[in-house]
Amino acid sequence: MRKFFIAAGLSAALLAGYVALPAFAFDENSSAAVNVDESGLGLRGFDPVGYFEAGKPTKGSADVTAEHNGVTYHFASTENRDLFTANPAKYAPQYGGFCQMGAALGKKLDGDPAVWRVDGDMLFVYAYPAAKEGFVKDIPGNTQKADTNWPQIKDKAPKDL
Repeated sequence: MRKFFIAAGLSAALLAGYVALPAFAFDENSSAAVNVDESGLGLRGFDPVGYFEAGKPTKGSADVTAEHNGVTYHFASTENRDLFTANPAKYAPQYGGFCQMGAALGKKLDGDPAVWRVDGDMLFVYAYPAAKEGFVKDIPGNTQKADTNWPQIKDKAPKDL
């Protein structure tokens, strides 16, 4: 019974963001500047345009795709795909789809498409809710750190950081 309560307490702490565990990119040995799975899919199949048009993460379809900078994206509709292909830089996640807070800390952490923020017409993803919460406590300072670190870390493997 005691083990149950310990496990339940740890689970509750993780969900509440009290214990932050790093979520490394799919392949921590990859030095790619973009966060993709083994098939080259970005945002775990979520539609990058959905964050802007629907205002929320929207699952894309494997039948409606486009590629940008070596990343394949799925889209919820052909309209969203067409918006993306007309201006991919507007919709593609910043920092190659890695966690913005991770970049501020000099790390490449896996971006979770369910933990996101649109700011200044740019999409940012975070490894977990506590990373986003920490980032938004000092958006200007953390953005400066992430922008300064990104050129030095983008071509390194997460395990090397």
